[in-house]
Amino acid sequence: MGIFDFLGGSGPDKALKLKPKVTQKYGDPTSRQKALQQLGEMKFPEAVTVLMHRYTITVEPLTTDADEKEHVFELIKGFGKDAIAPVSEFLRKNEQATSWAVRILESLQSEAEVVSTVVDTLTALSSQYMRDPEKKVVLLHYITGKQDERIAPALLPFLDDMSDDVKIAALKALGPLKYAPAREPIQKLTSGDTARRVQMAATQALQESGFQA
Repeated sequence: MGIFDFLGGSGPDKALKLKPKVTQKYGDPTSRQKALQQLGEMKFPEAVTVLMHRYTITVEPLTTDADEKEHVFELIKGFGKDAIAPVSEFLRKNEQATSWAVRILESLQSEAEVVSTVVDTLTALSSQYMRDPEKKVVLLHYITGKQDERIAPALLPFLDDMSDDVKIAALKALGPLKYAPAREPIQKLTSGDTARRVQMAATQALQESGFQA
């Protein structure tokens, strides 16, 4: 019988049972912090998944919140390559903590590998309506300025997104890529009922691309 059996279940089960403590916003923070440390000492993908959920809440005081989140970052990094799959899955499935997930992946993978994950995630999101566009915007900002042949085609659907913030982020990413198939969709955003700030971003994207408005 292993140590985790005494703690109440197998390692993965124990990790999952700690999730309520990890996401506990109120009360004694010691309980939450102890749970985080326990998870960091486990070597199961489920432990990484539960640790990632610490990023879905904000606690007071904000200094404690920031310290705990940085600590979780270091704990997850400690899993090394074993953290990549659960963090990538968390990124795909959750609307929150996008920037933290990307930051963790950046610490464990090459830029090309992170770009691949982000492009795959954006492709999956391209046809989804999201009340809060933050996840899309964060991912679009990440790939802005990156050079990869997969990026430009993945950006096109976001020019039709319901959110103006998403449209603008996609335009800023597309402009420098000089992607010919984007010319007509970008031109359509320079007139009509399009919001003024989107029109301005579209005009700038055309100029950066070398296309005529």
